[in-house]
Amino acid sequence: MANAKQLLKNSLDELVDAELKEFQWYLINDHRDISKAEMENADRLKTVDKMVSCFGPKGAVKTTVDILRKINQNELAEELENKHKQGAVLETCKSPPFDYTNTSRELKKKLKEDYEKILVGNSQTGHKKYLEDIYTDLYVVENETGGRERQHEVIQMESKHNQQDRPLKCNDMFKVQPDTGRKHRRVLTLGIAGVGKTVSVNKFILDWADGKDNQEIVFIFPLPFRRLNLIKEKKYSLIGLLNKYFFSSGELSSLPKKQGKVMFIFDGLDEYRFKLNFKKDDGFTDVNKEMTVSEIITNLLKRHLVPSSLMWITSRPAASSLIPRDLIDQVTEVRGFNDEQKEHYFIKNSSPEVARNIIGHIKKSRSLYIMCHIPVFCLVSLTVLQPLLGQESNEKTPTTLTEMYINFLLSQKQQMKEKYRNDTESEANACSFDEIVLKLGKLAFKQLQKGQLIFYKTDLEKCGLDVRQGSVFSGLCTRMFQEENHYSGEQVYSFVHLSVQEFIAALYVFFTYKNKKANLFLDSWKKELKWKLSEKPLFKLHTAAVKKTLQSKNGHLDLFLRFLMGLSLESNQSDMKELLPWLKLKTDMIKDTTDYIKKKIEEENSAERTINLFHCLNELNDDFVEELQKSLSSGNLTAQDLSSAQWSGLVFVLLMSEEIQEKFELQKYRRSDEALMRLIPVVKNTTRAL
Repeated sequence: MANAKQLLKNSLDELVDAELKEFQWYLINDHRDISKAEMENADRLKTVDKMVSCFGPKGAVKTTVDILRKINQNELAEELENKHKQGAVLETCKSPPFDYTNTSRELKKKLKEDYEKILVGNSQTGHKKYLEDIYTDLYVVENETGGRERQHEVIQMESKHNQQDRPLKCNDMFKVQPDTGRKHRRVLTLGIAGVGKTVSVNKFILDWADGKDNQEIVFIFPLPFRRLNLIKEKKYSLIGLLNKYFFSSGELSSLPKKQGKVMFIFDGLDEYRFKLNFKKDDGFTDVNKEMTVSEIITNLLKRHLVPSSLMWITSRPAASSLIPRDLIDQVTEVRGFNDEQKEHYFIKNSSPEVARNIIGHIKKSRSLYIMCHIPVFCLVSLTVLQPLLGQESNEKTPTTLTEMYINFLLSQKQQMKEKYRNDTESEANACSFDEIVLKLGKLAFKQLQKGQLIFYKTDLEKCGLDVRQGSVFSGLCTRMFQEENHYSGEQVYSFVHLSVQEFIAALYVFFTYKNKKANLFLDSWKKELKWKLSEKPLFKLHTAAVKKTLQSKNGHLDLFLRFLMGLSLESNQSDMKELLPWLKLKTDMIKDTTDYIKKKIEEENSAERTINLFHCLNELNDDFVEELQKSLSSGNLTAQDLSSAQWSGLVFVLLMSEEIQEKFELQKYRRSDEALMRLIPVVKNTTRAL
């Protein structure tokens, strides 16, 4: 490195002051990570140090050669290039293999500081706890499907809750597998939002930094996609990027070439905002060549860059298709809490008696119980049910998903009142709860339509949320909205879970219909005018939402649709009035909506696609499923031919029943190809099928 610095200094010494200024001008304008302020009064030595820090020694030489040619110093550029090549050859001949021990030790020290604690709550109201103190092993399995899921995440969970899979340990995923003798080098780990993918990654990194596991790896470089979003379309060499985030002095100049010595971890593929183009045949192999971050990722995956490296990518299932399956050696899946871990969570955070009451209540609704696979939903359930189940009369205890989230939001409102009770300075914030809810709802809906789970300051400002005044964190967001600071100083925001985003988006759409007579699913003023003149505006809103949801390739609006239906129920609107005092209450008939949903169930061929529509009927308090359950229990169902909707309903009842199917006898229902096709989801979810 010293040799490269000396060569660079010698080259810049040949420039007069005016030429140096021109050189620095190109440096600022061609390379955004070097600012104007840094070059303002920089002499030749500071300029050299900054270039080496940003680009590494080789990258700094290449950058200098390029700029020298731009300012017509061609002879100087050629001289620098030749001397550097000669030096590299001599270095190769003379020097023993580079010892990375000290650099690795420094990296471990940095990563231990970054990952030994985890934020509980959000950055404004939360506090950090040691990861070792709160970490519980999550249920991780091999995903045989390769991650090509086209259902909403919650629907996937409902269809997998009884599958018997061999559990894996994250720390063992990159070791030689005892059953095959092979070592996986490219692993994609899937998991729904909030299920624990990032925590699993953090634990892996911490165990390595602490010297506990995977010590054959020399370097682990965690590069979360959230962080990479902040770079936008700036160009870096791979070495330059690693120096930017992990070695501020630019001390990394090369990487080990032996198999499995370097590992890259890219967490949160679903959050990446730029395109990954695997069809482009660029074939970049030089770790000092500048390229976009997207090109760095694709060339690492295609084994052009650092072909001996290990790669671990995490993603929500819907985004997994962004990476061609042939570039991945193994697909795994984080399934969150199993049944035993759910119970442990409630006991750990309350008491055995309260835990028994909560578990007893949520078991009555298979859908709620399955949702508790998600650690965040356990928090929602605990927040809502702990005070309600302790009361003598608990008639209003939530039994549907919509009721659960309305009560969760009401609890946040109550917390906000208590927070600002004696704080006159913040009283304005305390009074604007409903206004903040609607602004967050607007943000949630707009981003949900785009499939976005993370947002930036500009996204919030477009929805009228003023980050500087702290309106985003005025009590409501203590557990609903979180902020993360990153190395660039730019903030990243998100709802604590996708289901929270979907609920508050549905709340915004329903409020807009009630108070502004607007249908947010209509995209032209002519359609809007026709809708306003219609006799059944709520029905029109529902049909537009159902159509949009059924058109979704990955079911990203499924849970949103459930919430929208639940909010339309008259019995839920009194609680909503408490939540949003401005809400205009007017009784709407929902029979047309239930009839329309049943018609859609009749038309839909796929049993999986109809499951969410039955959940919508449940949210609307329709008795179709209940009647089917009675017929099933009485044995009448076996003697009659079922309609298409009844077949779908039967699948729904069998999948959602509290008793897990240990044995399923297809012959009880009807022996036909149609019956088999309809009941495949049940067969897949049964221990033994006859």
